[in-house]
Amino acid sequence: MSMSQNLFESYTQRLAAAVNLTDLKRVEELAHAFRGAWDTQKTIYLCGNGGSAGNAIHLANDFTYGAGVKRGIGLRIEALPANSAVITCLANDIGYERIFSEQLRVKANEDDVLVVFSGSGNSANVVNALETGNKLGMKTFAVLGYDGGKCKSIAKHPIHVPIDDMQIAEDLQLIIGHMVMQWLYANG
Repeated sequence: MSMSQNLFESYTQRLAAAVNLTDLKRVEELAHAFRGAWDTQKTIYLCGNGGSAGNAIHLANDFTYGAGVKRGIGLRIEALPANSAVITCLANDIGYERIFSEQLRVKANEDDVLVVFSGSGNSANVVNALETGNKLGMKTFAVLGYDGGKCKSIAKHPIHVPIDDMQIAEDLQLIIGHMVMQWLYANG
């Protein structure tokens, strides 16, 4: 077996093991929170940094359109890292650590849903987002890798998969999001 094949096989084995560690009851809680927001026209906010920001934007697309095809309308959902003008304004004027919390302070309402995607769970901007979400009475979730970091204890509903690999942690964000999307599509 070549060195590449060993690496690829190792990756798929670690990913499969991580998927098997995922607490599906927590994923079901997330699915029900999304369904509740959908049914009551509440807004769902997603955020994260780097690859997790990309995942937030990807999943916002899936829930805006794909999840609602059978129902005729998608979910009210926004990826907070999607607007570069807002991000750079807030980072410049009040600090990078507040790029998500300030958007929530302005836009979010009680019983809206917040989902933070983070490998480490320790970035100040996602920690602040969860704290702001909790103060506003939002339903706060965090999809986390590694040891879960600070976000694990701040989120009302942490979905923690103890995997020490950033790429697999980011893969799991999409996998969990896609599970919820397909559940909503099937139960639309």
